[in-house]
Amino acid sequence: MWNYEKRLQYPINITRPNAKIAQIIMSQYGGPDGEMGASMRYLSQRYSMPNRKVAGVLTDIGTEELAHLEMVATIVRQLTKGLSAEELEAAGFAPYYVDHTAGIWPQAAGGIPFNACEFQSKGDAITDLFEDMAADGAII
Repeated sequence: MWNYEKRLQYPINITRPNAKIAQIIMSQYGGPDGEMGASMRYLSQRYSMPNRKVAGVLTDIGTEELAHLEMVATIVRQLTKGLSAEELEAAGFAPYYVDHTAGIWPQAAGGIPFNACEFQSKGDAITDLFEDMAADGAII
């Protein structure tokens, strides 16, 4: 269905780990306005779109949002790689580390895990498109 090139479109090369920044960036992965919710929003809404071209665009956007997940996860991993447990604790990253060690797990910066309440799919094309614009910060 897709061709996956197994490389990031934009290489990420963070040279200085920083768990405080990682904690904030993690929200872009699985927080209320994160890429996880964005990808699920578009991929779920596509099925009720009456126009096949619009459904195709939503599929394209949803899969692009999945690519963003890969970039954000890479950033978080590089920001925490090689830090000791003491350094992670000093940065306030200890609660995450205790539960997930070095794994990437979708949650908001405040520690709230991702759930399906982060996005909406109503089955009405106009309502769903308004949801998309609101979630992506577009001005109507």
